[in-house]
Amino acid sequence: MTRARLLSAVVATLLVAAGLAGCSDRPSSAIVVTTNILGDITREIVGDQAAVTVLMPPGADPHSFGISSRQGAEMSSADLVISNGLGLEEGVARAVDSARADGAPVVTVAENLDPLPVAGSDDVPDPHFWTDPDRVVRATQIIADSVAEHVDGIDRAELDRTLGAYRDRLDALTTSMETSFARIGVDRRKLVTNHHVFGYLAQRFGFEVLGAVVPGGTTLASPSASDLAELAAAVRQADVPTIFADSSQPDRLARVLAEQTGTDVAVVGLFTESLTPPGQGAATYIEMMRANTERITTGLTRDR
Repeated sequence: MTRARLLSAVVATLLVAAGLAGCSDRPSSAIVVTTNILGDITREIVGDQAAVTVLMPPGADPHSFGISSRQGAEMSSADLVISNGLGLEEGVARAVDSARADGAPVVTVAENLDPLPVAGSDDVPDPHFWTDPDRVVRATQIIADSVAEHVDGIDRAELDRTLGAYRDRLDALTTSMETSFARIGVDRRKLVTNHHVFGYLAQRFGFEVLGAVVPGGTTLASPSASDLAELAAAVRQADVPTIFADSSQPDRLARVLAEQTGTDVAVVGLFTESLTPPGQGAATYIEMMRANTERITTGLTRDR
Protein backbone atom coordinates (compact mmCIF):
# COMPACT_ATOMS: atom_id res chain seq x y z
CA MET A 1 0.00 0.00 0.00
CA THR A 2 1.37 3.41 -0.98
CA ARG A 3 1.90 6.09 1.65
CA ALA A 4 -0.95 8.20 0.21
CA ARG A 5 -3.39 5.28 0.21
CA LEU A 6 -2.36 4.36 3.76
CA LEU A 7 -2.97 7.94 4.94
CA SER A 8 -6.40 7.99 3.27
CA ALA A 9 -7.36 4.73 4.95
CA VAL A 10 -6.30 6.02 8.35
CA VAL A 11 -8.27 9.25 7.91
CA ALA A 12 -11.37 7.34 6.83
CA THR A 13 -11.11 5.02 9.81
CA LEU A 14 -10.78 7.97 12.19
CA LEU A 15 -13.80 9.72 10.67
CA VAL A 16 -15.95 6.61 11.04
CA ALA A 17 -14.80 6.14 14.64
CA ALA A 18 -15.55 9.78 15.44
CA GLY A 19 -19.01 9.45 13.95
CA LEU A 20 -19.75 6.36 15.99
CA ALA A 21 -18.47 8.00 19.15
CA GLY A 22 -20.65 11.03 18.50
CA CYS A 23 -23.67 8.80 18.15
CA SER A 24 -23.04 6.83 21.33
CA ASP A 25 -21.65 9.50 23.66
CA ARG A 26 -25.00 10.97 24.70
CA PRO A 27 -28.56 11.00 23.39
CA SER A 28 -29.48 13.62 20.82
CA SER A 29 -32.96 14.18 22.27
CA ALA A 30 -33.30 17.10 24.69
CA ILE A 31 -35.68 17.62 27.60
CA VAL A 32 -35.60 20.99 29.37
CA VAL A 33 -37.01 21.18 32.90
CA THR A 34 -37.61 24.47 34.70
CA THR A 35 -37.15 23.55 38.39
CA ASN A 36 -34.49 21.39 39.99
CA ILE A 37 -37.04 19.31 41.93
CA LEU A 38 -38.81 18.31 38.73
CA GLY A 39 -35.42 17.97 37.07
CA ASP A 40 -34.32 15.34 39.58
CA ILE A 41 -37.59 13.45 39.23
CA THR A 42 -37.36 13.55 35.42
CA ARG A 43 -33.79 12.26 35.40
CA GLU A 44 -34.78 9.36 37.65
CA ILE A 45 -37.50 8.39 35.19
CA VAL A 46 -35.63 8.95 31.93
CA GLY A 47 -32.31 7.45 33.00
CA ASP A 48 -29.76 7.63 30.20
CA GLN A 49 -32.29 7.54 27.37
CA ALA A 50 -32.33 11.31 26.79
CA ALA A 51 -30.38 14.40 27.80
CA VAL A 52 -32.14 16.41 30.52
CA THR A 53 -31.27 20.08 31.06
CA VAL A 54 -32.40 21.72 34.32
CA LEU A 55 -32.68 25.52 34.28
CA MET A 56 -32.98 26.28 37.99
CA PRO A 57 -29.66 26.01 39.86
CA PRO A 58 -29.42 24.36 43.30
CA GLY A 59 -30.44 26.65 46.14
CA ALA A 60 -32.29 29.11 43.91
CA ASP A 61 -35.74 30.56 44.59
CA PRO A 62 -38.18 29.16 41.99
CA HIS A 63 -40.27 32.34 42.18
CA SER A 64 -37.45 34.67 41.17
CA PHE A 65 -34.70 32.81 39.29
CA GLY A 66 -34.15 33.88 35.70
CA ILE A 67 -32.54 32.39 32.60
CA SER A 68 -30.23 33.60 29.85
CA SER A 69 -31.23 34.17 26.23
CA ARG A 70 -29.23 31.05 25.34
CA GLN A 71 -31.27 28.99 27.79
CA GLY A 72 -34.45 30.47 26.36
CA ALA A 73 -33.39 29.40 22.87
CA GLU A 74 -32.55 25.93 24.18
CA MET A 75 -36.03 25.69 25.64
CA SER A 76 -37.66 26.72 22.35
CA SER A 77 -35.75 24.02 20.43
CA ALA A 78 -36.28 21.26 23.01
CA ASP A 79 -38.11 18.03 22.24
CA LEU A 80 -40.05 18.58 25.48
CA VAL A 81 -40.30 21.31 28.13
CA ILE A 82 -41.43 20.26 31.61
CA SER A 83 -42.54 23.03 33.95
CA ASN A 84 -44.17 23.12 37.36
CA GLY A 85 -46.71 25.79 36.48
CA LEU A 86 -49.43 27.45 38.58
CA GLY A 87 -47.30 30.57 38.88
CA LEU A 88 -44.32 28.97 40.62
CA GLU A 89 -41.62 29.93 38.10
CA GLU A 90 -42.51 33.61 37.99
CA GLY A 91 -39.15 34.60 36.53
CA VAL A 92 -39.30 32.22 33.55
CA ALA A 93 -43.03 32.14 32.79
CA ARG A 94 -42.64 34.33 29.71
CA ALA A 95 -39.82 32.13 28.41
CA VAL A 96 -42.01 29.06 28.81
CA ASP A 97 -44.81 30.82 26.92
CA SER A 98 -42.35 31.78 24.17
CA ALA A 99 -41.14 28.20 23.86
CA ARG A 100 -44.74 27.03 23.53
CA ALA A 101 -45.41 29.68 20.87
CA ASP A 102 -42.31 28.50 18.99
CA GLY A 103 -43.76 25.00 18.83
CA ALA A 104 -41.98 23.26 21.69
CA PRO A 105 -44.23 20.74 23.49
CA VAL A 106 -44.78 21.99 27.07
CA VAL A 107 -46.25 20.01 29.95
CA THR A 108 -47.15 21.90 33.13
CA VAL A 109 -47.27 19.24 35.80
CA ALA A 110 -48.95 20.89 38.79
CA GLU A 111 -52.16 21.86 37.02
CA ASN A 112 -52.84 18.18 36.29
CA LEU A 113 -52.72 17.10 39.94
CA ASP A 114 -55.99 18.44 41.39
CA PRO A 115 -54.45 21.62 42.82
CA LEU A 116 -55.37 22.79 46.30
CA PRO A 117 -55.92 26.49 46.99
CA VAL A 118 -53.19 28.38 48.82
CA ALA A 119 -54.03 28.50 52.53
CA GLY A 120 -56.24 31.49 53.23
CA SER A 121 -57.31 31.77 49.58
CA ASP A 122 -60.37 30.40 47.83
CA ASP A 123 -59.19 30.65 44.23
CA VAL A 124 -55.38 30.89 44.08
CA PRO A 125 -54.00 27.42 43.20
CA ASP A 126 -51.04 26.17 45.25
CA PRO A 127 -48.10 25.09 43.05
CA HIS A 128 -46.18 23.22 45.81
CA PHE A 129 -47.60 19.76 45.08
CA TRP A 130 -44.31 17.93 45.73
CA THR A 131 -44.73 18.08 49.53
CA ASP A 132 -47.22 15.23 49.05
CA PRO A 133 -45.28 12.21 47.72
CA ASP A 134 -48.50 10.56 46.53
CA ARG A 135 -49.01 13.45 44.12
CA VAL A 136 -45.41 13.06 42.99
CA VAL A 137 -46.19 9.43 42.09
CA ARG A 138 -48.98 10.74 39.87
CA ALA A 139 -46.62 13.37 38.45
CA THR A 140 -44.14 10.66 37.42
CA GLN A 141 -46.77 9.11 35.18
CA ILE A 142 -47.51 12.48 33.55
CA ILE A 143 -43.80 13.00 32.92
CA ALA A 144 -43.23 9.49 31.58
CA ASP A 145 -46.20 9.69 29.22
CA SER A 146 -45.06 13.10 27.93
CA VAL A 147 -41.51 11.84 27.35
CA ALA A 148 -42.77 8.78 25.48
CA GLU A 149 -45.04 10.93 23.30
CA HIS A 150 -42.65 13.71 22.38
CA VAL A 151 -39.06 12.45 22.60
CA ASP A 152 -37.82 10.34 19.70
CA GLY A 153 -35.89 7.15 20.31
CA ILE A 154 -37.35 6.38 23.74
CA ASP A 155 -37.64 2.69 24.60
CA ARG A 156 -41.03 2.60 26.34
CA ALA A 157 -40.35 -0.73 28.04
CA GLU A 158 -37.15 0.63 29.58
CA LEU A 159 -38.95 3.85 30.51
CA ASP A 160 -41.64 1.87 32.30
CA ARG A 161 -38.96 -0.11 34.13
CA THR A 162 -37.18 2.98 35.47
CA LEU A 163 -40.54 4.58 36.25
CA GLY A 164 -41.62 1.55 38.27
CA ALA A 165 -38.34 1.40 40.18
CA TYR A 166 -38.60 5.07 41.11
CA ARG A 167 -42.23 4.76 42.15
CA ASP A 168 -41.25 1.92 44.48
CA ARG A 169 -38.80 4.31 46.15
CA LEU A 170 -41.51 6.97 46.42
CA ASP A 171 -43.86 4.46 48.06
CA ALA A 172 -41.11 3.65 50.58
CA LEU A 173 -40.71 7.39 51.22
CA THR A 174 -44.42 7.76 51.97
CA THR A 175 -44.32 4.85 54.41
CA SER A 176 -41.32 6.30 56.23
CA MET A 177 -43.03 9.71 56.49
CA GLU A 178 -46.17 8.14 57.94
CA THR A 179 -44.10 6.26 60.51
CA SER A 180 -42.18 9.36 61.54
CA PHE A 181 -45.18 11.68 61.74
CA ALA A 182 -47.04 9.13 63.88
CA ARG A 183 -44.73 10.21 66.70
CA ILE A 184 -46.30 13.70 66.70
CA GLY A 185 -49.39 14.09 68.88
CA VAL A 186 -52.54 15.32 67.16
CA ASP A 187 -52.55 18.49 69.27
CA ARG A 188 -49.03 19.32 68.05
CA ARG A 189 -49.60 18.85 64.33
CA LYS A 190 -49.64 22.58 63.60
CA LEU A 191 -47.34 24.02 60.95
CA VAL A 192 -46.06 27.59 60.89
CA THR A 193 -43.69 28.37 58.01
CA ASN A 194 -42.08 31.39 56.42
CA HIS A 195 -44.49 31.13 53.48
CA HIS A 196 -47.24 28.76 52.37
CA VAL A 197 -45.46 25.66 51.08
CA PHE A 198 -46.87 22.69 53.01
CA GLY A 199 -50.58 22.70 52.18
CA TYR A 200 -50.31 19.39 50.32
CA LEU A 201 -48.25 17.75 53.05
CA ALA A 202 -50.76 18.97 55.64
CA GLN A 203 -53.71 17.48 53.79
CA ARG A 204 -51.94 14.17 53.15
CA PHE A 205 -50.53 13.59 56.65
CA GLY A 206 -53.09 15.27 58.90
CA PHE A 207 -51.47 18.59 59.84
CA GLU A 208 -53.05 22.00 60.28
CA VAL A 209 -51.38 24.95 58.57
CA LEU A 210 -51.67 27.54 61.31
CA GLY A 211 -50.12 30.31 59.27
CA ALA A 212 -47.15 31.66 57.34
CA VAL A 213 -44.93 34.68 57.88
CA VAL A 214 -45.11 35.74 54.22
CA PRO A 215 -48.70 35.82 52.92
CA GLY A 216 -49.70 33.91 49.79
CA GLY A 217 -47.84 31.18 47.95
CA THR A 218 -44.89 33.28 46.82
CA THR A 219 -41.69 34.51 48.47
CA LEU A 220 -42.00 37.89 46.75
CA ALA A 221 -44.63 39.33 49.11
CA SER A 222 -44.00 40.80 52.57
CA PRO A 223 -46.01 40.78 55.83
CA SER A 224 -47.29 43.83 57.66
CA ALA A 225 -46.65 44.47 61.35
CA SER A 226 -50.26 43.54 62.09
CA ASP A 227 -49.87 40.29 60.14
CA LEU A 228 -46.89 39.31 62.30
CA ALA A 229 -48.64 40.30 65.53
CA GLU A 230 -51.73 38.27 64.63
CA LEU A 231 -49.68 35.20 63.72
CA ALA A 232 -47.57 35.53 66.88
CA ALA A 233 -50.75 35.47 68.96
CA ALA A 234 -51.95 32.35 67.14
CA VAL A 235 -48.60 30.61 67.70
CA ARG A 236 -48.69 31.48 71.39
CA GLN A 237 -52.28 30.32 71.82
CA ALA A 238 -51.66 27.02 70.00
CA ASP A 239 -48.43 26.44 71.97
CA VAL A 240 -46.44 25.79 68.80
CA PRO A 241 -42.88 24.73 69.70
CA THR A 242 -41.18 25.32 66.32
CA ILE A 243 -41.48 27.65 63.35
CA PHE A 244 -40.06 26.36 60.07
CA ALA A 245 -38.15 28.57 57.66
CA ASP A 246 -36.80 28.05 54.15
CA SER A 247 -33.18 26.94 54.48
CA SER A 248 -32.35 28.74 51.21
CA GLN A 249 -33.93 32.02 52.35
CA PRO A 250 -33.04 34.45 55.17
CA ASP A 251 -34.89 33.46 58.35
CA ARG A 252 -34.96 36.99 59.84
CA LEU A 253 -38.75 37.34 59.69
CA ALA A 254 -39.27 33.88 61.18
CA ARG A 255 -37.01 34.86 64.09
CA VAL A 256 -38.88 38.13 64.55
CA LEU A 257 -42.10 36.13 64.73
CA ALA A 258 -40.60 33.74 67.28
CA GLU A 259 -39.50 36.68 69.45
CA GLN A 260 -42.93 38.30 69.24
CA THR A 261 -44.57 35.19 70.69
CA GLY A 262 -42.75 35.78 73.96
CA THR A 263 -42.34 32.03 74.42
CA ASP A 264 -39.67 29.41 73.78
CA VAL A 265 -40.16 28.88 70.07
CA ALA A 266 -37.38 27.38 67.92
CA VAL A 267 -36.73 28.30 64.29
CA VAL A 268 -35.70 25.34 62.13
CA GLY A 269 -34.73 25.40 58.46
CA LEU A 270 -36.38 23.12 55.93
CA PHE A 271 -35.59 22.39 52.29
CA THR A 272 -38.81 23.56 50.72
CA GLU A 273 -38.58 24.80 47.14
CA SER A 274 -35.11 23.93 45.93
CA LEU A 275 -32.64 21.09 46.04
CA THR A 276 -29.08 21.64 47.24
CA PRO A 277 -25.69 20.75 45.78
CA PRO A 278 -24.57 17.21 46.69
CA GLY A 279 -23.54 16.79 50.31
CA GLN A 280 -25.65 19.68 51.62
CA GLY A 281 -28.69 17.73 52.76
CA ALA A 282 -31.14 17.77 49.86
CA ALA A 283 -29.43 16.83 46.61
CA THR A 284 -32.43 14.79 45.45
CA TYR A 285 -36.17 15.01 45.95
CA ILE A 286 -36.24 11.90 48.16
CA GLU A 287 -33.31 13.13 50.25
CA MET A 288 -35.06 16.49 50.67
CA MET A 289 -38.31 14.92 51.85
CA ARG A 290 -36.57 12.57 54.29
CA ALA A 291 -34.61 15.47 55.78
CA ASN A 292 -37.74 17.61 56.13
CA THR A 293 -39.67 14.75 57.72
CA GLU A 294 -36.99 14.28 60.35
CA ARG A 295 -36.80 18.02 61.09
CA ILE A 296 -40.57 18.49 61.29
CA THR A 297 -40.93 15.49 63.60
CA THR A 298 -38.08 16.62 65.85
CA GLY A 299 -39.29 20.22 65.87
CA LEU A 300 -42.89 19.44 66.80
CA THR A 301 -42.01 16.89 69.48
CA ARG A 302 -39.33 18.97 71.22
CA ASP A 303 -39.57 19.47 74.98
CA ARG A 304 -39.61 23.01 76.34
